[in-house]
Amino acid sequence: MPLVHVEGLNKFYTARAGRLHVLRDLALDVAEGEMVAVVGASGVGKSTLLHVLGGLDRADSGVVEVGGRRLSDLNDAGLVAFRNRQVGFVFQFHHLLREFSALENVMMPAMIQRMKESDARRRAKDMLEEVGLGHRMDHRPGELSGGEQQRVAIARALVLEPKLLLADEPTGNLDETNATGVLDCLRDAAQRANACALMVTHSRRAAAAADRVLVLAAGRLTPQP
Repeated sequence: MPLVHVEGLNKFYTARAGRLHVLRDLALDVAEGEMVAVVGASGVGKSTLLHVLGGLDRADSGVVEVGGRRLSDLNDAGLVAFRNRQVGFVFQFHHLLREFSALENVMMPAMIQRMKESDARRRAKDMLEEVGLGHRMDHRPGELSGGEQQRVAIARALVLEPKLLLADEPTGNLDETNATGVLDCLRDAAQRANACALMVTHSRRAAAAADRVLVLAAGRLTPQP
């Protein structure tokens, strides 16, 4: 069984021009340890797809399953718990808290879950070591490079050991060298956690780092030629 299974997914939005059919009978399977890139023109629904998979938005119809759990069966409280425990988000802007150290930023999701502080600290230290920042954990975001800040964001996304890692333009603000490091970190971290990573990007270079590249157009996903 794939870790992520999507079948017949439809998503509509209402706009001035009328009803927009953004995702149209979309299908997707992603295996554990796999990194998949989704590319496509602006406005085709790439971020919408991530939001539906991560439980930030609901599908209008179709099947969306993560780890065998069907998201349509969850109420609002269930979706909150699903997002907190099963999904890690990495965005183009890292959204680190400036007044906190890298370690404290990575600890934050665990502390919100009311994990014992010593356990949260241990997990955060382990994750920072895994992303190559064990020597920078006491530094604040302003003392880190852009690539280091994004690696802190990846560590934060993985600290609760989610099975699904969703990345929205994770290298959009980085130069080529830092982007390569972040993509390697993203892929390696997902493989070590036996999770799957789904990344949307405009960058062909970023997409090439994935195991598979899919094109989103006319509401559906197709393999990149």
